[in-house]
Amino acid sequence: MTDQETRYEAVRSRDARFDGEFFFAVETTGIYCRPSCPAVTPKRHNVRFFATAAAAQGSGFRACRRCRPDAVPGSADWNVRADVVGRAMRLIGDGVVDREGVTGLADRLGYSSRQVQRQLTAELGAGPVALARAQRAHTARVLLQTTGLPVTEIAFASGFASVRQFNDTVRAVYAATPTELRATVRASRRSATPSAGLPLRLAHRGPYHAGTVFDLLEQEAVTGVEEVSGPLGGRTYRRTLRLPYGTGIVAVDERLGDTGRATAVHPGGWLDARLHLTDLRDLTTAVQRLRRLFDLDADPYAVDERLGADPRLAPLIAARPGLRAPGAADPEECAVRALVGRTEAERLVRGYGKALDAPCGTLTHLFPEPAVLADADSGAEHPTESGGPLGALAAALADGTVRLDPGVDRDDAQEALLALPGLDARTVAAIRARALGDPDVAPPGADVPDTWRPWRTYALHHLRAAEER
Repeated sequence: MTDQETRYEAVRSRDARFDGEFFFAVETTGIYCRPSCPAVTPKRHNVRFFATAAAAQGSGFRACRRCRPDAVPGSADWNVRADVVGRAMRLIGDGVVDREGVTGLADRLGYSSRQVQRQLTAELGAGPVALARAQRAHTARVLLQTTGLPVTEIAFASGFASVRQFNDTVRAVYAATPTELRATVRASRRSATPSAGLPLRLAHRGPYHAGTVFDLLEQEAVTGVEEVSGPLGGRTYRRTLRLPYGTGIVAVDERLGDTGRATAVHPGGWLDARLHLTDLRDLTTAVQRLRRLFDLDADPYAVDERLGADPRLAPLIAARPGLRAPGAADPEECAVRALVGRTEAERLVRGYGKALDAPCGTLTHLFPEPAVLADADSGAEHPTESGGPLGALAAALADGTVRLDPGVDRDDAQEALLALPGLDARTVAAIRARALGDPDVAPPGADVPDTWRPWRTYALHHLRAAEER
């Protein structure tokens, strides 16, 4: 939506379809909001529009306490776009700026820091530091309002370099001190601890066909690393995560419908999750990886509108509104599993996965790192036999010949994968769709017309779901 009058109409009608796609600020109040904010609609001449929350904050506006614009789903554009801005936004979401700085972000993108700063500022109204700062502020609010952790610990867990920087940012974004922000939530809701896990709501845009996502995760679950438990319509997906600073165990619920009956289409605007992290600095990264796994930043309205215009897909769209295309919590793990399959993946976990210090039920291991698989013995009976497909893939992932991080150029990654022995085009297409989150992948030989662009990955999920019914 580039026309400002069209955006104002979305604000006037409180259209939740555009939450996260843009933000609006009111000059007379100094507050910025999501388009669906329930407050009285401001006069047009008092309204300014921003592409990101960071741009609104940089212009001196604070977040609305009523609609909490910092908690909206991310723009679907960042998953679709393959240019430097889209790639940069995926990396910033994964916490790269917090861990590696702007220089690290630029190196991953293959540009200079100045070029990255210029392109992000020109299009989004905020540079990488401001975008990362807005993300840190949101993480800080979550920790302040859901845990009883000391403020000093929260400051560093959120990614801030100092307590002073933390205090100044929270005051600027929320017009309240950290202590005042914490006081807005009842103490009974701040009982979460690292050992008990952090309760979170993972927001999504529009309808969410949870049933198909949980079906797929249940079919693919690798014992020791993942599990899906509970009755249909009320299942819980749990898995282990290897994160930059430590490890994690995450759980995401398939909620019941408003009537209490099991339903495939998620009724609300979020999925309930709980995160157990050995280091709270991994919170932002863990959340973003869950968002990619569950495809929570998708725009189901755009997908369903385009695919629903095709006579072949129209009844499938009507049967499963809001169907998602799950991604991957760990792209490198996803690539290995796409190559070897579930049974062999479970054998690799038993033989080479790192055991958790504190197993949790059936979750006992982390999936083995590529470097571990690449260094494994190369006996004739071993799956990483020298020159074999898995050994080649593991070595390429370990030494950086193949990169699958959120900011990688997808075409470059595909070419690198195809150059490896034993990886056929169909396997590489599966890796591109899942590990790289590409919404427009057509495997070789599939009957997928160009009229389904840019959502061919979603179209194939609809066709598969219909076949499995």
